[in-house]
Amino acid sequence: MNPYPHLHKDCLHKLDWDDQARIDDISSHKWIGYPRAIEALKKCDDIFRHPRVSRMPNLMVIGRTNNGKTEIIKKFCQRHLPDPNYLGEAIISPVMYIQAPPSPNEADLYVEILSSLYERVPSSSTSAKRAKVINVLKKIDLKVLCIDELHNSLAASSIKQQQFLNTLKYLGNELSISFIASGTEDLLRATSVDSQIQNRFEPFLLPKWQMTKDFRQLLRTFESITPLKEPSQLHSGLMSKKLMALSEGTIGELSTLINKAASFAIRNGQEKIDTDVLSKCGYIPPSDRTRDSVIGL
Repeated sequence: MNPYPHLHKDCLHKLDWDDQARIDDISSHKWIGYPRAIEALKKCDDIFRHPRVSRMPNLMVIGRTNNGKTEIIKKFCQRHLPDPNYLGEAIISPVMYIQAPPSPNEADLYVEILSSLYERVPSSSTSAKRAKVINVLKKIDLKVLCIDELHNSLAASSIKQQQFLNTLKYLGNELSISFIASGTEDLLRATSVDSQIQNRFEPFLLPKWQMTKDFRQLLRTFESITPLKEPSQLHSGLMSKKLMALSEGTIGELSTLINKAASFAIRNGQEKIDTDVLSKCGYIPPSDRTRDSVIGL
């Protein structure tokens, strides 16, 4: 009989590790496939499998900061890693990930793409960079370009936003590729300046978490992969409400909170998370991270 029913079977062996090893494991990256994330990945895979046509489908994964957008896009990219193609001229990379440049500048976008592929960036004109990007992306047989945090590139005047969106349209048309972008609600507002872009990008929303069955199941999953020897009952009424309130409904904050609390519990020999641990572990909710709140003014 399993003496630790609160843990997943793949986590049981970690209880034999020393405290620091368990704390290091708690801090390491882990993918949790909750229902909305799985649905988003299916949308991404549908786009990947779509045959090349003159007007390719695109997707925008929209959510508030730290609510899992980047994790979903990176997970999709991990499913479609490049083929080194040692005998060919270039790698074969049907899926590519970049971070959006910090400003809506066409040349900066090309630099980001080329740098991600370790390609030399032409020092001359924007048109030279554009030609190089088109040539390289054709050689690697790109099909889906993932752009993370695209709202950052569109934090500008409507004219500059339109110019940057025109660049994406041009690349999409010229290469018959799809885009999967992530961003906050600012991205939805920014793309509304161009009806063609708005129509071509299907929005997929990652809403703020609510106190639902899915949230309580998410807490069960977190507990099952956190190597503590005693059950914390994170999904119980009082604990789930406390975790929801502190994390303010985002999965990234929830993960940070649980990791801090579990590490604190191990260091203090408690082996479980309770409300006292949540209060003492040093976690500061997002809304309290103003300068005055942090220094106690």
